[in-house]
Amino acid sequence: MIRLYVEALLADGTTIEATEGQAHYLGSVMRRAVGETVHLFNGTDGEWAARIAALSRGKATFAVEALVRPQAADTDLWLMFAVLKRDTTDLVVQKATELGVSTLLPVFTERTNAGRVNLDRLRAIAIEAAEQSERLTVPVFRPARQLHDNLAEWPAERTLFVALERADAQPLTPQPGPAGLLIGPEGGFGPRDHTALDRCRFVRPVSLGPRILRAETAAIVGLALLQAPGWG
Repeated sequence: MIRLYVEALLADGTTIEATEGQAHYLGSVMRRAVGETVHLFNGTDGEWAARIAALSRGKATFAVEALVRPQAADTDLWLMFAVLKRDTTDLVVQKATELGVSTLLPVFTERTNAGRVNLDRLRAIAIEAAEQSERLTVPVFRPARQLHDNLAEWPAERTLFVALERADAQPLTPQPGPAGLLIGPEGGFGPRDHTALDRCRFVRPVSLGPRILRAETAAIVGLALLQAPGWG
């Protein structure tokens, strides 16, 4: 079943215009036809079955017909991650979406090599991952900022678990309630990063195991450990 994310309100009997990209995907890639069914979700109204009411080059409309899955509460889990090379950052966003992260906060650290972040591109990757993974929401993205700026505005009641290599830290274990995970850049955090982290009472250094992991691997492992056993 094809699942598509839409911005419009979903309710019985409504008609929704597809984006040009969705119309191309349905007609040219998936070879769907008028009358066939797709599933739509918007992050707030659950998942709905909809009939393709019209389909032509670059245009399509959906007739919403029936609720198939009610909206469920998201896992309240934030991921703050150092911006990496483009393909690696894309991978972190994709996997974080699949693993249920509710908010993504890209940051620049002392040893970050990338200079900019294309949030529109990252959001498109997250939408595609949500469609594929049968998730009912798309993560919220915060603008890319310096690490110390994000730490200054971090809610004190939300524990921020920081994956530190070669540190005498406790293993990361499943955590109930709101939480956050911070993954640093390739090469680890710099001295100024450590100073900023040491000043924050909500920061908890943790270990992800005995091996030194690549940043993208650390994000996946950390998110899984925080939610195991089972998530979603």
